[in-house]
Amino acid sequence: MAEVLLTVSGRVASPEVIARIARGAARRIDYLEMARAFGADLIDFAAAQRAGPISRFIARFFDEHLALAWACFRQREAYQVIFADCETVGLPLAAMLKYLAPLAHSRPQLVMIGCDVLAAKKRPFYDLLRVHTHISYHLVFNQTHKHGLQRRWGVPEERIVVTHFMVDPDYFNPEAVGPQPRARPQICAVGIEARDYGTLVQAVRGLAVDVVIAAASPWSRQVDPSKALAPPPNVIIDRDLKLDVRQLYADSAFVVMPLFDVDRAAGSTTILEAMAMGKAVICSRAQGQRELVVDGETGLYVPPGDVAALRAAIQYLLDHPAEAARMGAAGRRRVEHELSLDHYVELTASYVRRCLAPDHGSSLAMNSAPADQDAW
Repeated sequence: MAEVLLTVSGRVASPEVIARIARGAARRIDYLEMARAFGADLIDFAAAQRAGPISRFIARFFDEHLALAWACFRQREAYQVIFADCETVGLPLAAMLKYLAPLAHSRPQLVMIGCDVLAAKKRPFYDLLRVHTHISYHLVFNQTHKHGLQRRWGVPEERIVVTHFMVDPDYFNPEAVGPQPRARPQICAVGIEARDYGTLVQAVRGLAVDVVIAAASPWSRQVDPSKALAPPPNVIIDRDLKLDVRQLYADSAFVVMPLFDVDRAAGSTTILEAMAMGKAVICSRAQGQRELVVDGETGLYVPPGDVAALRAAIQYLLDHPAEAARMGAAGRRRVEHELSLDHYVELTASYVRRCLAPDHGSSLAMNSAPADQDAW
């Protein structure tokens, strides 16, 4: 048995999908690459329900993430490290490790990816249960979350890792898909998580550009933010992901990421895919999305909800296609050098290796200082 257990908040890819990845016909998947790098066993929703009647009961009447956390807890003595792929698994698992096995002589180290750790529904785990004492490393996607963990709950800086999300630059490659001829420029926006498509639609109304909004996501649970919109003639909304997203990027002069001012790193997947495809990105400077795009180098930032600023940025890149191409090329280079799937996997693997070190558990400082409530 492996030393590491890696959770998958969903279902592990089918053999058919894995075969397509091997042929280069689909993007590589992060948890498969991480499992190889960690030498980890995978446990997904389906495996969790096979773990026993309690897991099935939890999945049916409560939540599959909670059932996955319980299944991991049941297997805690078999692994040195459990790597939770999101806080909806990691936080309840940390609570179980802290309160259901308090007398254990040894416990697995817990590494957790935190996509939205500051959300109101997540705070009781920290405020009341103080579960961060049983999380070896938080991997978060922006400085806002890092500072929140430090200021509100006193999580030591050495236990917080700021990493960006990642993309497979082999699949999202401008050399893999060529643009189709168009009568006039096209731009696009992709995804639904925290998207402010109302501002985008207002900003492009009457502009000499075709706009495609792919308002769909295989991961997000949010309601489609484009449903209430009445788009003008130059805007097409695809809600079923019928379009080939690589072809959509290839056909677009640049990509727009209109966001509400949320503190999570919404839009990261689309931004990175666009950059990997050599496209400049115009992005709302939301609290949680201020680091992926380098303003003036790989794209442009605009204030959230500012129709005039977004319209001006779109018109600027339409009027300066060479500048948009320069930014797109710089974005591609940044992905290759800093933001690729391989870089992400190596970073996460380095923290798993730290946890596997013989003296790591005893040397890791478990700071439980009182929260600085005034900072919030």
